[in-house]
Amino acid sequence: MDLERIPTTQKVVALTFDAGANDAGLRSILATLAANGVPGTFFLTGNWVNQFPSDPALIYNSGNRIGNHSMTHPDFTTLTDAQIMAEISSAQRTIEAAGGDPLPFFRFPFGARDSRTIADANAAGYVPIRWTVDTLGWQGTMNGTRGPGFIVQRVMASAQPGEIVLMHLGSNPDDGSTLDAAALPEVISQLRAAGYGFVTLDAALG
Repeated sequence: MDLERIPTTQKVVALTFDAGANDAGLRSILATLAANGVPGTFFLTGNWVNQFPSDPALIYNSGNRIGNHSMTHPDFTTLTDAQIMAEISSAQRTIEAAGGDPLPFFRFPFGARDSRTIADANAAGYVPIRWTVDTLGWQGTMNGTRGPGFIVQRVMASAQPGEIVLMHLGSNPDDGSTLDAAALPEVISQLRAAGYGFVTLDAALG
């Protein structure tokens, strides 16, 4: 199983954030979450943690959850079982050493998975988490044609009980934008106005 939404009839949303190439949007995102009393779940790669070793503690100590996003962000469907286990366990050790606990949440790099790789993640003690909607904030402004409103519209168009929103921490490599961080206050505001509350992925564990 690779969860695309939390199995619930309650009007709750899980905001999730993948660690991209950098942490350009992280402090803005953490500040917005804290100001609104909203928790998030952050999927970190081991390589990212090594680049920004003080960030996992910042995330964790703010009351957010951390998940495993592999060590080096490869396409798992191209790896052997042994390589997969090494990717997952290396990331887990790296995240734990930085003060976070990624168990039991795992997100496949690129969302690339099949029954074999899902079974491998399960064997490593993880439940794979996909998403209901990808905001596409990581794509940047697309030559100035997209702003934060594009992100908000995508999230609200997919709003449903148990919605899992995928956002990214890093800036777009071409234009330097952090659209997800910029859109987050309005995303929270509009979801709340529509009657939604916010949970971490722990709500998926029942």
